[in-house]
Amino acid sequence: MLSVERGLLGARPSRPQPGRPARLPVPRLLDPLAVGAVALLVALGLANLAALGDQAAVRHQLVVVVCGVVLFVVLSRWRTAGLRWLAWGCYGVSVLLLFAVDVGGMSVRGAQRWIALGPFSMQPSELAKLGLLLVLALVLGSDRSWPRRLATAALVAAVPIGLVLLQPDLSTALVLCALTGTMLVLGRIPFKVLVPLLVLGAVALPFAEQLLHPYQQERLHAFLSGSTDVDGPGWAIRQMHIALAWGGLTGGADHPLHQLVGLYLPDRHTDLAFASIVEQFGILAGSAAVLAATVLVWRVVGTSRHSRNRPAALAAAGFAALVSVEVAVSGAGNLGLIPTAGVPFPLLSYGGTAAAVHIAALGLVLALGADGEAHRLWLRGRPDRARPRLLRTTAVAVTALLVAMVGFVWQLQSAQGSQLREAALDQMLRCTRVPAARGEITDRHGALLALDVRRHRVAVVPALVRRADVPTLAALTARPESGLRRVLRRNRASRDLTVASLPPAAGRRVRAAALPGVFVVPETRRRYPAGDVLGPVLGWTGVATPVEMERWPDLALGAIAGRAGLEQVYDPILRGTDGRQCVYVTPAGTPMAMGPYTAPRRGRTLRLTVDLGLQRELTRSLDAVLRSRPGQPLGDLGGAVLLDPRNGQVLATASRPSYDNRIFGPPVDNRALARASRQPGSPMLDHVTQVAAPPGSTFKLVVAAASMRDGTVPPDRVLPGGGSWTLGDHSFGNWMPLPAQDLPSAISWSNNVYFYQLAWAMGPEPMISTARSLGVGRPSGIDLPGEVGGYLGTPDSVARDGGTWFPGSTVILGIGQGYLTVTPLQDALWTAGIATGAMVTPHLGLAYGEGRGRTSLRWPRPRRLPYADRLGPVRDGMALAASSGTAGILTALPVKAGAKTGSAQDPSALNGAPDSWFTAAAPIERPRVVATSFVRGGGHGVSTSGAVVLPVLQYFFDHEEEILRTGRPPSRRR
Repeated sequence: MLSVERGLLGARPSRPQPGRPARLPVPRLLDPLAVGAVALLVALGLANLAALGDQAAVRHQLVVVVCGVVLFVVLSRWRTAGLRWLAWGCYGVSVLLLFAVDVGGMSVRGAQRWIALGPFSMQPSELAKLGLLLVLALVLGSDRSWPRRLATAALVAAVPIGLVLLQPDLSTALVLCALTGTMLVLGRIPFKVLVPLLVLGAVALPFAEQLLHPYQQERLHAFLSGSTDVDGPGWAIRQMHIALAWGGLTGGADHPLHQLVGLYLPDRHTDLAFASIVEQFGILAGSAAVLAATVLVWRVVGTSRHSRNRPAALAAAGFAALVSVEVAVSGAGNLGLIPTAGVPFPLLSYGGTAAAVHIAALGLVLALGADGEAHRLWLRGRPDRARPRLLRTTAVAVTALLVAMVGFVWQLQSAQGSQLREAALDQMLRCTRVPAARGEITDRHGALLALDVRRHRVAVVPALVRRADVPTLAALTARPESGLRRVLRRNRASRDLTVASLPPAAGRRVRAAALPGVFVVPETRRRYPAGDVLGPVLGWTGVATPVEMERWPDLALGAIAGRAGLEQVYDPILRGTDGRQCVYVTPAGTPMAMGPYTAPRRGRTLRLTVDLGLQRELTRSLDAVLRSRPGQPLGDLGGAVLLDPRNGQVLATASRPSYDNRIFGPPVDNRALARASRQPGSPMLDHVTQVAAPPGSTFKLVVAAASMRDGTVPPDRVLPGGGSWTLGDHSFGNWMPLPAQDLPSAISWSNNVYFYQLAWAMGPEPMISTARSLGVGRPSGIDLPGEVGGYLGTPDSVARDGGTWFPGSTVILGIGQGYLTVTPLQDALWTAGIATGAMVTPHLGLAYGEGRGRTSLRWPRPRRLPYADRLGPVRDGMALAASSGTAGILTALPVKAGAKTGSAQDPSALNGAPDSWFTAAAPIERPRVVATSFVRGGGHGVSTSGAVVLPVLQYFFDHEEEILRTGRPPSRRR
């Protein structure tokens, strides 16, 4: 037999004893493949730290590696016979250190894992892995019965695992549990015992979640839910995939933003070092790390098979299992296949204690293998049960798993590489919105009604402005250089610091200078050249409120949007598309480089149906009667509209009093806004579409149309006249005594008595149904927000509202009073419908776009009234009214017109006077224009509202061809 010596392999060899063969020479201790694998992993880890720019970490890791090599040299001379006291010594020291950590260790991220030793720190749980491994090898490699070996192994494992859980460090505790379970399998504990223990552990595992720190719980939940939400716990998974895709084949170092991309990978020194290696040096480097780990595992497995005895074989096999578990768990976590458990990649991840322990452990394992080789004759004929169980099978499974991981990285790069690389750049961008100029609003000829006045805001990213460029920037912005330097210094972290607001020409000079860290943002202010002439119609713009942001989800926070009028309705057309100036930043938000600039796209021009000259004429006429009307009361508000009855185009619409759109800014002129809101006459409302009042005698056109539709009273039948008409015990008066008349004459002279009788003869239903067909009681559909539909009561609706429909309600409905209110626009629409036989959709939008790219807005075609061919007598009455009746002032027109006047009792009139109405269509044979005017409290229809309609119709026919034509503004009115 060969002599067995205790202690180091370097001890003096024993002399040959009589009858014993001479001792065989000790083989070389260094396994070049295993040592080379360790060296490659260490080199890749150091290269990762150097690529990340952490020179302090590089120096620290080098010191640790040197210490590990020293321990490697010492332990590489160890002999099998000395394994017992080394194992228990390492175990005991690690347990004592774990106690010390729990008492006074350093806390990082809520876990107390480290202990300070002077200027250095160590993690005892890493030493506990080696101590537990060696003690389990001794216990499970003994000749005791399996129950005793199992009980002893469980006891020695429980102490360090429990102490580690107290830190709490669940990831390391799970590794220790996995190591213990693997050693039980390798140590040939019967499967009939291990399987129930495994099931029990699996059942208890969910309860271990309570030992996780909040950030670890978030990572676990993100993994289980498959989340890659960049704003949540899935952010780390997203960064891992980005890092793996960014590296490509040989790394992304050639990209100018490579270093910045690396900063977004969390724990890139430690837990996610493998992903960082792939990001820095490509999939080839990652494959090299996996290959080195595989070679190390297989060489240690081979050493186990040649060990001198069972404890030595189990120690080597246990080290192979430890490396396999750490590499598999860390690699799978780096790929996002399992939750990132805080398990470092052996020798690749930054970590002093772990690196030193792994290098030293390799020296011990090689020493045990060398000792076995020195006594290899003893190993011949050793039964298979002496070898660790399933060792090669486990090694094959681990190898297959590592190869599959490399394949996963390759597949990830192939399938999602471009998207993930794009995501890497996008997540680093922080962008400043460059607002687009709003499109102009013009009249039908192109005359400007709303436009943007521009200035240029000069903004800087102070961290990116070069000191040498400050004098140039100061000169371009007309700022003192010293003050500019002071502002830049105080706002170093800003990504959008305004330093000047300049006219467009000066702003273009700044942009042309192309100074790094300087960009120019156009700023606009809405201007309305026509003042308050179209105030409520055009509306105004302002910072988008939640209402606008809900209506238009693409609006950016703080964006300017249309808040009223046409600015609101056509906001998507007028708003344009904002640009942006981006800056690349670190995860902490520190600017690092200027990003891409996307120029804004101006909004498109909106062309209206309105003629500005006609609009001004209508506004002047309405203003005149509200200021002074001899012999008539002064109304407090009025609305008037002109439209083309053939297609619904609104040619002019006036609302007085009105407001100047400029008071809404931005910024808002609060004083002017307060004055406008207190002004009588509700200037903030559009009195053509948002104010409803009793229509008075202009509604007689609707009642006459109902009679023609119903046929109860023929139009040529003469009904009694007089100064009043009595129903029961109540008399209904006429505005003056009038003779018996037929329908056209009654319309011409606005004979109340005739229409009392006509309404009573028909009853309410024919009048109500005809009124509905002519647009009464509902919004017209004009392209303005906030239009009111007025009110058209019925016997049923009045009863539902708690009122009573009296017989007299039917009578006075015949003259436009009672349960009835309408807007001036609704009045104009039924005038157009009766005059032409068709109902149109009123609209202000004509087209959008510029030049040949202009697109016409589509509107519903006129809807023919089913009773249009029976409306001739009604039009005859309108013509009589304009030629010889109550609207006789229209004889001054160059064409034959048709009209209807009206005066209505209105309880809302502040002066108690009747409302003044006047509606006309001309020429009555084939109408080309309808004009309707309403003045609340204005008195007689012809005296007040007639004075609004007559001059504007005269203006229309004097310039009809130029008004209806679209194109360049006619010079005669501009």
